[in-house]
Order: sequence, then C-alpha cells, then structure tokens
Amino acid sequence: MPEGNYTNANNKTNFRPPALGGVSLLVIFAVLCLTVFALLSLSTVQADCRLADATAQSVSDFYAADWEAQMILAKLRQGELPADVTIETAAPNEEAANTEDNSTSVNMLCSYTCQISETQNLQVQVQLNPQTGSYSILRWQAVPSGTWQAENTLELWDGATF
Repeated sequence: MPEGNYTNANNKTNFRPPALGGVSLLVIFAVLCLTVFALLSLSTVQADCRLADATAQSVSDFYAADWEAQMILAKLRQGELPADVTIETAAPNEEAANTEDNSTSVNMLCSYTCQISETQNLQVQVQLNPQTGSYSILRWQAVPSGTWQAENTLELWDGATF
C-alpha cells in the first residue's frame, strides 16, 4: 500500500508518516560527513593562509635587515663610520706584510647588528683593510635577540589519584 493518506472501510482517512529507511539515514550521515569535512577544509585553508602571511613577513623582514647590513658595509668600505658599528684593530695582515715595501697593513674588525624582528637580529662581523680596500666577511648570521633561560621545573605525574 502506498504511503500517505488512504481511506479504510469506514471511510475514515488515516495518515501514515513516511518510513525512514536505511537509505534516508545513509543520506543524512553522508551530508553530515561532507559538512564536517568542508568545515575542516576551510579551517585548514585559513591556517595555511596565516602561515603563508607570517612566512612572507619573516622573509621580507630578513631581506630588509640584509639590505641595511649591506648599506652599512658599503659605507665602511668607502671609509665612513656609521653609527652603532664597533671597530677593533686586528693583527696585521700576513699577505700585506710579505709585500715588497715591507709595510704592515692593520686590519679593522668591524661588528654591527641589524634588527630582523623583535626576536631576531642579523649580526655582522667584517674585517676591513683600509689601505687596500679589501674586506672579508667573518660573520653574517641571524641570531635570537633574547637570552635563553632554561626551565628548571618539570611537572611529572606522581601517581596520586585525584
């Protein structure tokens, strides 16, 4: 007998609700699964977008600090002394000491730092020879700007129940 309204022998109309079968339950389950997977995909895309933005900002900050360090190095090579550059005299260059005129060339050891971000700095150390104009990069390194502090506490479960 078809579902829905029908007339019985007493001419009374009885309503019979449609039966929820296994196919209907399967469709409902499939729709719920697809909805959950769609929400998970949306969440993953948003997290990937935030990660890509943070990575792009980090790379941009590093190259800005690198450009600043290159500009300071260019000024040092031209004989200028930019602010925040520490200069020490280094031992005479052995190659320059072995030249024909026997004059020793004193090298300058220049150190400076460029900020990459709040947590990182670019530390540069360059050895310059003012007479010959030659230079040697000894250090060009991104380092953490803060000091590391060890955490001495380790909370372990002692076996006691709550």
